Amino acid sequence: MAGQVELSQGLLDYVRSVSLRDDEILRDLVAETALMPALNAMVTMPEEGQLLAMLVGLTGAVRVLEIGTFTGYSALCMARALPPGGQIVTCDISERWTRVARRYWERAGVSDRIELRLGDGAATMAELLAERGPETFDLVFVDADKTGYARYYEQALTHLRPGGLVVIDNTLIFGRVADPAADDPDTEAVRALNASLYDDKRVDLSMLVMADGITLARKKTLSGEGAVA
Repeated sequence: MAGQVELSQGLLDYVRSVSLRDDEILRDLVAETALMPALNAMVTMPEEGQLLAMLVGLTGAVRVLEIGTFTGYSALCMARALPPGGQIVTCDISERWTRVARRYWERAGVSDRIELRLGDGAATMAELLAERGPETFDLVFVDADKTGYARYYEQALTHLRPGGLVVIDNTLIFGRVADPAADDPDTEAVRALNASLYDDKRVDLSMLVMADGITLARKKTLSGEGAVA
């Protein structure tokens, strides 16, 4: 059996040339975000945005919750994949970054599918739970402050319907999770989350060695496929 392929820049370029289907709007959004030197590492990689869109389709998601909007790339990709009547609720703390997002959502013609809420992610999730009740979302994408990941994950499971999917970004956090010398709060928080996910029998689990690490956790149903043993 072949081992893990080491991804050189040349191989990444090849993969993108035969699989990435971005467009001018998405490329322009990436380019504008790149003008924010201290922040451009936070933008969703194009192939990850394409994966998120596919996951929306594969899960039949109609209601999506996103924690961490930034300049709106991932929300735009997922909104395009929604069926008629579908909606994304996305939340962020920055009015400045999300102003950029709104412009591109308008340009892409998906702004009517996206509800933006400004404020603390955990507080927004609590508000949504009070408004809508549990198990009302089909997919939750978490890409926000890493020290809040454990709390966001637990709240996400409450929001998800059985069979719904949590997608968590940056679960390799620049490779620091495997570096014993890395003990900063973000790395420690991601390590702790990864360990807890491994032991969490409420979900089916897969970590993708893609971008900065993407973890998929599918909420098990009480009976039938994916049932809790």
